[in-house]
Amino acid sequence: MALIQLNSLTVDFPIYHLNARSIRKRFLRLTGGALRKETAHTVVVKALDNISFTLEHGDRVGLIGHNGAGKSTLLRVLAKIYEPTQGSIHIQGSVSPLLNVMLGINQESTGYENILVRGLLLGLGQKEIKAKMQEIADFTELGEYLSVPIRTYSAGMQLRLAFAVATCIKPDILLMDEMIEAGDAAFKIKAEARLAEFIEQSSIMVLASHSNETIQRLCNKVVLLEKGKLKYVGGLEEGLKFYSQVN
Repeated sequence: MALIQLNSLTVDFPIYHLNARSIRKRFLRLTGGALRKETAHTVVVKALDNISFTLEHGDRVGLIGHNGAGKSTLLRVLAKIYEPTQGSIHIQGSVSPLLNVMLGINQESTGYENILVRGLLLGLGQKEIKAKMQEIADFTELGEYLSVPIRTYSAGMQLRLAFAVATCIKPDILLMDEMIEAGDAAFKIKAEARLAEFIEQSSIMVLASHSNETIQRLCNKVVLLEKGKLKYVGGLEEGLKFYSQVN
């Protein structure tokens, strides 16, 4: 059974030789944390501060908060890209972080070659990818274009390919930073149906989004962050109402 458990989790980013006040302020805006001076030439950004919550099977979590609140940092901790400075994190189940669907796409490689590489990055074995290759190819509707380099594709065609590969897996825990876009309008209905099925197959989903409509449509819980601190975790409607009051 999938599980995510955070206990007093804190993430600090030390910044060395950062003397210019304007640069400090800019970094603070980007991370959303609190600056703490440690030495004459070092400051620390507390990107996440004492975060504790538990997510279980069936939880569909909307991660909300202003830009720089710590949403992306938290997703990267859950994806094991960042390590906590303090506290602990316990995860049961396979984690699929779809934080950048274009990750691993090589402009000089063919569509088929990119499917293979992107699949490996998602944790699939070569046999698994080859077994899914035809289904992915059919879904993209790219036909013979899959045999030519990606650099010949339009932006919409590239997104079709990346989307099809990203949604071919069956994750226990799904992490998404905003909704996955699938390219042109003609492809949208088909892509939305595939995405809904993809999310349904996951045991736990955590979605960072600025869209209340998206959160209401896909989630049943809310986690609200503000300047790296946990302000709310619980029911969907209560969470969105609380956010609108403090927003």
